[in-house]
Amino acid sequence: MRRTALTLSLVAAASLLSGCEALGIETATQINAKKEAEGKAIGSACRHAVKSIEACFGAYPRAGKAAVFAGWREMDQYMRENAVVGMPTESESSATSAPEAQKAASGNAQRS
Repeated sequence: MRRTALTLSLVAAASLLSGCEALGIETATQINAKKEAEGKAIGSACRHAVKSIEACFGAYPRAGKAAVFAGWREMDQYMRENAVVGMPTESESSATSAPEAQKAASGNAQRS
C-alpha cells in the first residue's frame, strides 16, 4: 500500500511538472535560445535591407550584439554565394532621395 501511494505521488508530480511547458513557463535556456534566434533574425534582416552592422546595432540596442552580428554575417555569406541583391527599405531610399531631389530642384531654380 505504501509503495503504491509513493508511486502514485511520483507519477502525479511528474505529470504536473511536465505540464509547465503547456502553461508557457519558459526556462532560462529557452529564453536565451529565443533571444539568440531573434538577434540572428534582426541581423539577417539588416543585411538584406542593405544596412551596415553599425546602423543595425544602433537601431536595435536591446538585441544581443553577438547574435545580431552572427545573423548579419550568415546573411552576407548567403547573399554572396547566391548572388542575392539587397532590398533597401523605402524609408531609407526616400530619405536619401529627398535631399538629392531638393539639390536638383534648387540647382534647376538657380540656372533659370
